[in-house]
Amino acid sequence: MHRSTDSLERALATKVGIEAIAYALPERVITNDDLARENPAWDMVRLLDRTGVEERRIAAADETALDLGYRACLALEQRGKLVRSEIDTIIFCTETPDHPIPPNSCILHQRLGLSPHVMAFDITLACSGFVYSLGIARGLVQSGTSRRVLIVTADTYSRLIHPADRSSRCLFGDGAAATIVSGFTDDQLKTADDRLNVADISFGTSGAQYDRFIVRAGGTRLPRSTETAKEVSDRSGNIRTAEHIEMDGLGVLSFFNTTIPKAVRELLNRNNLRVEDVGSFVFHQASKVAIDGIARSLGLNADQLIFDMRTLGNTVSASVPIALQRAQEAEKIRKDRPVVLCGFGVGLSWASALINP
Repeated sequence: MHRSTDSLERALATKVGIEAIAYALPERVITNDDLARENPAWDMVRLLDRTGVEERRIAAADETALDLGYRACLALEQRGKLVRSEIDTIIFCTETPDHPIPPNSCILHQRLGLSPHVMAFDITLACSGFVYSLGIARGLVQSGTSRRVLIVTADTYSRLIHPADRSSRCLFGDGAAATIVSGFTDDQLKTADDRLNVADISFGTSGAQYDRFIVRAGGTRLPRSTETAKEVSDRSGNIRTAEHIEMDGLGVLSFFNTTIPKAVRELLNRNNLRVEDVGSFVFHQASKVAIDGIARSLGLNADQLIFDMRTLGNTVSASVPIALQRAQEAEKIRKDRPVVLCGFGVGLSWASALINP
């Protein structure tokens, strides 16, 4: 991946953005009616009102985030958007890898049969992970280190949820997205309908709140044991073990409502834009109550807001690219107005990207 001085200068002058997105979902569908039959005490009407989720896709027992990510890559390839010989970097974002070692990116490299000169690495962020990966890819292309980056965001959170934890089980679904990020000229941007120019990105972290969303056991700090497998019940009656997702719902929601609108406004202000100048806001599909709260705080109208959780649930790191791609397919993304992408969650962390037409 060595570049001459001239090629580096050209890379630095090149616009960088999203060339194409494809996604893959498990075949298995779990509806709210299915959950109600299994858990008659659950108030599914109230849960639907808060989550906005009527059904979600759940990975089969032998299906992993890597498998879903690979399928998303094949979907890109079938559309002629992924040329294996042109990929020089893989970024795989997941919190549910196949193995502690090696990273999913290296296994995906093997499955795709890519060149040995390809850079491949994983990042472990969740709901902010797509925009973080987009920022890393953009920097690699701008620096001249990479020409075409393959970002795969995939998670199977169903593996981390206790079946009797209604706070998480009703909300999350499994899924994956594959995204190509590359450099292009102004002329290419004008002639390619599906290119999205990434004009600016901002990031943030609140590590002091790391335990508001956590799986406490299973790492080297607290290995799995008979003790960590013991079930406990919280004040709301949700059952889990230390090996499952533990979510401080009210704490996380408070974080969303106070941090995300401010971060979005800061990104817009430094680009001399107002909220009303933006055509679409594609937030991480956290929950209906979370997105509604952020939308109210920013003063968004219904036409500006992309909501795509009803049949998918919260697909974690894949939610932003899936929502963006499905909105493009439905012709909900205006070609003449900026778009804002925003991911937020585990860490606690957040990131926002400004996409210019």
